[in-house]
Amino acid sequence: MRGDLEWGGVPGLVRSAAARFADREAVVEGRTRVSYAELGARVERAAAACMASGVRVGDRVAVWAPNTLDWIVSALGAVSAGAVLVPLNTRFKGAEAAYVLARSRAKLLFVTGTFLGTSYVASLRRAAGEPGEGALGPAAGPLPGLPHLERVVVLADDAPADFRTWKDFLADGEGVGSDEVRRRGAAVSGASPSDIIFTSGTTGRPKGALITHAQTLRGYAIWSDLAGLREGDRYLIVNPFFHTFGYKAGIIACLMRGATMVPQPVFDVDTVLANVAAERISVLPGPPTLHQSLLDHPARDTYDLSALRLVVTGAAVVPLRLVERLRTELGVDTVLTAYGLSEASGIVTMCRREDRPEVIASTSGRAIPDTEVRVVDASGTPAAPGSPGEVLVRGFNVMSGYFEDAAATAEVLTQDGWLRTGDVGVLDPEGNLRITDRIKDMFIVGGFNAYPAEIEQLLGLHPDVADVAVVGVPDSRLGEVGRAYVVRRPRSTLTADDLITWSRREMANYKVPRTIAFVTELPRNASGKVVKGELRGR
Repeated sequence: MRGDLEWGGVPGLVRSAAARFADREAVVEGRTRVSYAELGARVERAAAACMASGVRVGDRVAVWAPNTLDWIVSALGAVSAGAVLVPLNTRFKGAEAAYVLARSRAKLLFVTGTFLGTSYVASLRRAAGEPGEGALGPAAGPLPGLPHLERVVVLADDAPADFRTWKDFLADGEGVGSDEVRRRGAAVSGASPSDIIFTSGTTGRPKGALITHAQTLRGYAIWSDLAGLREGDRYLIVNPFFHTFGYKAGIIACLMRGATMVPQPVFDVDTVLANVAAERISVLPGPPTLHQSLLDHPARDTYDLSALRLVVTGAAVVPLRLVERLRTELGVDTVLTAYGLSEASGIVTMCRREDRPEVIASTSGRAIPDTEVRVVDASGTPAAPGSPGEVLVRGFNVMSGYFEDAAATAEVLTQDGWLRTGDVGVLDPEGNLRITDRIKDMFIVGGFNAYPAEIEQLLGLHPDVADVAVVGVPDSRLGEVGRAYVVRRPRSTLTADDLITWSRREMANYKVPRTIAFVTELPRNASGKVVKGELRGR
């Protein structure tokens, strides 16, 4: 049955999972092991506390914390109380977090204590003002710079006097009964807003894509079907919860299928290997860099990775040999690639398990059921198969718009319902999509359109190249030329001249980078995307 019809909304999904998979492990966090029945009880308690704090249906509630059990409980508790979830990027600085909180007019914030040596509370206070400071007049809560934020809950045992600890916050809800919580959850329909996912903001201010409960449940019922996620799977969730890949393809999908969630707060390849071995992890989605670092780890063979059976990855560039290495070296049965963006509920195309290996390695698959994907040229005319153009998407998965931003919405949504993704892609005759780049990343070399992702794909075939990013830089003769930032494989002695000479044999001259810069790592945002603006700034 279709997910949005079966459960109605995320609150219904949580209750259903708690009943169907009651005794199965839901979350493993260190020594803490929580069953689905217990997770359901914890979420209900958090929902009661949200209600006691004055959260009403449609209010925005933010979570600024890493992947933890508390993130799962607080987020699902807020949504079960009818709130619209606003996940905040853990890499944000205080001012960036304050911007999203102000833009969404969040009423309640769950925030981690100290994470990676940073006090998020102190960072937010510096950005939004200490009590008694600021020129915005009296605020409802502890931060004058955020007058709509009525309460801040610290997911820790200690909190400043004007904030609440997690324990005290939960105690506030003891007077709200189960029946009342269930009635609140039942007030949520498929058409109700479920979450606002703010774009990564690699260029310009982040904008919030508004997604409904029906879109979330329908999209990730499809994701779970196509991936083959099943009850009893053990899923290491390294993808950040604040991103659709972590929250929806992670938490929501696991709730649907009764898989065990093993959240990992920080990507560290040694920790990934240890978790996969110790917890018998069977499912490990993530960006290509995660799987590449796992494959290349010098001590990989000392870990038992035999339970691993399902990998889902996706990016503009998925190295062609990565899929085969996962299959042959790790024995992973199912390796799939996919493509999505926040404005389309995080899911647009996906390979199918029966696809040929070369399709999985070189494309992001076909449009998911009940959606359409089109590639158009600059005039809006559909491009011929094999010809590049902007990728357009239409279907149930497309957002209703950016939160309270009609102008930005009008720029990306056409009157007949197509979402302009800003991505450049190519469709093959079977409808498989290959993303070649972002429109803004394309550069023109002597009149020829050069797509960095295509060049990166080719450079990635060199045996000494571990990671690569290409940007366009000004050139007096040709207008622009390519500059490649390259991470060499361990012990490689590859030189710039070597790689340029190799490139001239492997690609058209206008695609060949004119300069090579060797770096230890590429700058990436929390979604795993290379921050090209930072490279151009160098």
